[in-house]
Amino acid sequence: MKQWLRTLPRNTKRHIALGFDVVGLPLALWLAVCLRLGTVVMPGWEQAWIYVLVVLIAVPVFIKMGLYRAIVHYMEMSAFFTITKAVTLSVGVWGLILLFTAPFGVPRSSIIIFWLLALLLIAGSRLFMRWLLGSSQGEQKRKVAVYGAGKAGVQLAQSLRMSHKFKPVCFFDDNPELHGHEVVGLPVHARTEMREAIESLDISHVFVAMPSASRRQKQSVLDALEPLPVKVKILPDLDDIAGGEVSISQVRDVEISDLLGRSEAKPDEKLMAHCIRDKVVMVTGAGGSIGSELCRQILRRQPETLVLFERSEYALYTIEHELRDLASKLDVSCALIPILGSVHHRRRVAEVCRAFCVQTVYHAAAYKHVPLVEFNPVEGVHNNILGTLHTVQAAIESGVEHFVLVSTDKAVRPTNVMGATKRCAELVLQALHERGSGNTCLSMVRFGNVLGSSGSVVPLFRKQIREGGPITLTHKDVTRYFMTIPEAAQLVIQAGAMARGGEVFVLDMGEPVKIADLARRLVHLSGLTVRDAEHPEGDIEIVETGLRPGEKLYEELLIGDKVEGTSHPLIMRAMEESLPWEELEKLLHAIQQASQAFDVAGIRTILQQLVRGYRPNEEIHDLLWRRAPEAAKMLRSHETAH
Repeated sequence: MKQWLRTLPRNTKRHIALGFDVVGLPLALWLAVCLRLGTVVMPGWEQAWIYVLVVLIAVPVFIKMGLYRAIVHYMEMSAFFTITKAVTLSVGVWGLILLFTAPFGVPRSSIIIFWLLALLLIAGSRLFMRWLLGSSQGEQKRKVAVYGAGKAGVQLAQSLRMSHKFKPVCFFDDNPELHGHEVVGLPVHARTEMREAIESLDISHVFVAMPSASRRQKQSVLDALEPLPVKVKILPDLDDIAGGEVSISQVRDVEISDLLGRSEAKPDEKLMAHCIRDKVVMVTGAGGSIGSELCRQILRRQPETLVLFERSEYALYTIEHELRDLASKLDVSCALIPILGSVHHRRRVAEVCRAFCVQTVYHAAAYKHVPLVEFNPVEGVHNNILGTLHTVQAAIESGVEHFVLVSTDKAVRPTNVMGATKRCAELVLQALHERGSGNTCLSMVRFGNVLGSSGSVVPLFRKQIREGGPITLTHKDVTRYFMTIPEAAQLVIQAGAMARGGEVFVLDMGEPVKIADLARRLVHLSGLTVRDAEHPEGDIEIVETGLRPGEKLYEELLIGDKVEGTSHPLIMRAMEESLPWEELEKLLHAIQQASQAFDVAGIRTILQQLVRGYRPNEEIHDLLWRRAPEAAKMLRSHETAH
């Protein structure tokens, strides 16, 4: 019976509900009259219209108020408030007609009794069907707890009750006034009682519902949950919850940003708007991880025009459409200019800057994946060094007011081509500033890894956990700095606004994170255990694969020690060593010729002359260069055969 009801088409279920109401409402009225008169009374034909009138009034009201649109087994308590309003309105209209017509055999005083019976009938039938349809999977529901018995936690618990997968059995909360009491029918336990409650109640999941808590508070909760045998999910921050209403669909997996415990500083809106508000702004690499977030942040500060400069057609199409939707939602009037182009083409960049009178440039176009650039150093040099040179020269020629280079911590004492090319890009800006960059203020912003960028390790770890492992780790001692993409983009904009010219701004990335510890925490918070020598029966194995080409165990943010604070607590200003333009120009010319000649060994030598501290710790990994001798040998063999 239950299964048959569940498999019926939705329209059939609606017709069943409609038929029940058509039959049930006249019966409720008859019962109300009998109760009022104290005896069983069979209505005559002269009273029949009163019973038909109830249906003719109630059914249109019920349809208008959505009683037949609601999916019964997903109905929440708010739906029963709607039922109460619909029944009250229907009985009220019917009662007014009854008062004016005073038909024989239907006492006016039966109106109140009829209202109560109709409410019990309509609401009770929906409650019964919700219980009936929901109970068929009750034995398969997973028992869960909600951490946080506040408003968000209560809403989430009520949403979980409607779910076919989960059954909330208790709350955990840090408020001692709630301990030992019940909230919406669920007991509230202290943090110290979690292990006992999880084991005794057989809880499989804990949902952390603390959207208004700070990151440090959330991290404290996650630290307490990590050693427990449960899968942990979390509600997003309050700003990310649509309309302030909480539902199970908004619950997500724990992200690395939740584990960092790093509190983001609110952006200084004066600095955010300084180089953007009512100006023409261009972002190179506008479709990339950092470039696209820069565009989102810039659009919110209402520039006159935003030029999206991107070499990937798909990436440009995607970010342009996203920004047009965002502008519409924010009611921002800003001209969006999608430009396909490469930063290699100096004339193209200069023409764009002049045509649209660009005032601020954020240069985010770069190759950043360490192993890929190690395998393709010629392209790394072209894009990261020469592309930056051509872009900044075009900006200076065009009279751009502010030029901000997005750099990386891998530029500090690099062991890989990517880091060396990004340090060269910094040297280009420093040398041009010292030589004289006209009215263009040049600055650089250096920071570490950003969460969620292309090639990020966290999505890979999650995929490997879903597939049952193993998690692949390059080295157990690797550490990295992490920051969210929105925070990084905001700090880049604010740092650029503070520039006087030639500075390298360094962002405070907090404490470095050990990647092995991160992997273990993600395993534990997924409700699983790590398989190792001490725990051979664990679920997920962590395997070391060895450092990748050009990879370092740890990253640094400063080359020297000449650093000073700024007005922003997370931004430092560093004055670092540079090369005179005359010397740098010769080396840039040499590396350009080496790139055109495909002289990878020569490129490496010149990079070592350009970047003090560049110490490549391995052989050349360029895939074409390594293949070239074999290809030449095959070609000679082919020519000899013919």
